[in-house]
Amino acid sequence: MKVKLNKKLRRLRRHKRIRAKIKGTADRPRLSVYVSNLNVYAQIIDDEKGNTIVSASSLEFRDEKLSGIEKAKKVGEMIAKRALEKGIKKVVFDRGGFKYIGRIKALAESARINGLEF
Repeated sequence: MKVKLNKKLRRLRRHKRIRAKIKGTADRPRLSVYVSNLNVYAQIIDDEKGNTIVSASSLEFRDEKLSGIEKAKKVGEMIAKRALEKGIKKVVFDRGGFKYIGRIKALAESARINGLEF
């Protein structure tokens, strides 16, 4: 009998598969993305040292009335600008088990437009 998995567990299994293949280094850190129901979060992480280099989230502009995709675009723009200030141009994209549509795609494209390469 096949067990039906809930949505969160399926995402976590996808995330585990992705993280087995993706590692952030000092030359090319990992751009990790998380999307909740209300907010969008992004971090650039050096996995060798285990520290977060740059982070951005939609919590920083919570007073503005924006749609989910507009929030994601703004977070992508912020993370790219902060990364370029720290001298980071190339990253590895970690979509965190989320499908590459909607807010994840908007964040990634916004980061690319603003100078990050992945």
